[in-house]
Amino acid sequence: MPADLPPWILDHRRTLGDRIRDLRVWRNLTQEQLASHTEISRDTIQRIEGGRSDARISHLWRIAAALDTTVAELVRE
Repeated sequence: MPADLPPWILDHRRTLGDRIRDLRVWRNLTQEQLASHTEISRDTIQRIEGGRSDARISHLWRIAAALDTTVAELVRE
């Protein structure tokens, strides 16, 4: 993670990752299955869920669709 990001951004990243992981597990999907449904690499899914990477908006749209939710729900505060 870049050291120049403020802590509040890193917190939001972790919250987003936790929310995606929780929804994925609730839907009984593995990271590999989510990657397949979204056409996003498993490594990228893993980095997003772990809060180690910013998610592109196109990734969020794909993830939200695969998890039967909205982008707004994923990024809510």
